Amino acid sequence: METKKDRRERIRLRLRKKLAGDAARPRLAVFRSVAHIYVQAIDDASGTTVASAGTTESAVKDQLAEGASGGNVKGAAAVGRILAERLKEKGITRVVFDRGGFLYHGRVRAVAEAAREAGLEF
Repeated sequence: METKKDRRERIRLRLRKKLAGDAARPRLAVFRSVAHIYVQAIDDASGTTVASAGTTESAVKDQLAEGASGGNVKGAAAVGRILAERLKEKGITRVVFDRGGFLYHGRVRAVAEAAREAGLEF
């Protein structure tokens, strides 16, 4: 019997066949757990992380609004905005969105929309 984790992993690998980031257009990878959300901009050509943000960082926790946490949409949107700002400081405005096998809904969608509103192009 297949578990939800196995299914997500299979979808993630299928997506990764098609998606790749480079220095000019890194891959924006999202991981969500029950209590937190993490986002990384990855240059797959060199295998390095260009920028990252997550709700476990103290800098991000300070910027979370009233009622926002890593486990809800408000917190996910805040993480998306923070990562977009960090990428724009490095001169990157275009990314490839990698939802990591998660459905494009809820917190994953909130990250993407907040990053777009902050100036990133997908």
